[in-house]
Amino acid sequence: MSESPNLTGQGRIASVLRFATELIAWVATPWALAGYSVVLAVLSVVVLIGLPAVFATPGDKKQVLVAVPGWGTIALVVLQLVAAVIAAWVAWPVWLAVLVGVLAVLTVIAELPRWRWLWGGSSLSGDGGADEIVV
Repeated sequence: MSESPNLTGQGRIASVLRFATELIAWVATPWALAGYSVVLAVLSVVVLIGLPAVFATPGDKKQVLVAVPGWGTIALVVLQLVAAVIAAWVAWPVWLAVLVGVLAVLTVIAELPRWRWLWGGSSLSGDGGADEIVV
């Protein structure tokens, strides 16, 4: 498999779950931080939206502004997941925070093929070295 699961039909469900979790992180994190600092709330949105928009692994996205190895992309996704879960517990009712936690777990499960590809593809050449990954 030389193409990222992110760019195939196999990655569709993972992409939808990941995007839903990102939206939650973008809303819940500034909401949770606003009571402490408006500057931190705004900064959290800039970081959560800006970093993944700028940094990406070649072969995982069609357009890459700044190339990072696969582990960098995985770290950015984990940042979004952790932000969504923690902020939901801080800012929202327990039942909603539990649902966000379940969504995050489902996202991780759905992301595993992509993460295997990214982890195996630590090169920045675009091929990702993913030919060696068996999913």
